[in-house]
Amino acid sequence: MESVDEHRSYAPKSLRVAVLTASDSRTEADDESGAMIASMATQAGHQLVDHSISPDESEAIRELLVAAIDEHGADVVVLNGGTGFSTRDVSVDAVTPLFDRSIEGFGEIFRALSYEQVGAAAMLSRASAGVVGQSVVFVVPGSPRAVELAMTALILPEVTHLIGQLRR
Repeated sequence: MESVDEHRSYAPKSLRVAVLTASDSRTEADDESGAMIASMATQAGHQLVDHSISPDESEAIRELLVAAIDEHGADVVVLNGGTGFSTRDVSVDAVTPLFDRSIEGFGEIFRALSYEQVGAAAMLSRASAGVVGQSVVFVVPGSPRAVELAMTALILPEVTHLIGQLRR
C-alpha cells in the first residue's frame, strides 16, 4: 500500500490557478478576497491564469468557470463568494452540477475549522469542492478571513497532491 509521501511524489510542483469572485458589488479595485487568493497562490509558486468577477447569477458563474478550465487551462479554480443562504448566494448551486466527483471532505473540514473561528455560524457556509474533468474547483465564502482559512489550512497544503492523484 502506498503512503501519503509516495502519493505526493506524483504531485506537480506548480499549478495553473484561476480565481473567480461571485459578487454583485465587487470590482477589480475592491476584490480583496480574490486578490488574496491570487497572491497566496502565486506566493506558493503557482501561476495565475485568470482572475474574473461574475455577478451572482448561475449562468454567468458557470460560463466563467468553464472558460477558466477550457480556455485558460486552469488546473485549479478557487471561486469565492455566494456560499451562504441568501437568495443571491448561487455559487454552489451553479457549479456543483458540473462536478464529475465531489470532494465532500473539503466542505466538512472547512466548516469544522470555521467553527473554531465563528462558532455555530459556520453551519451557514455551503463551502464545497469537486472535480471537473482533470481540474479541481473549490467554492469558498467571500470573506477575507474565510479565504485565508481555506487557502492556508486546506487548499494550498493539499492541492498539488490532489491534482497528482487525479492525473495518475
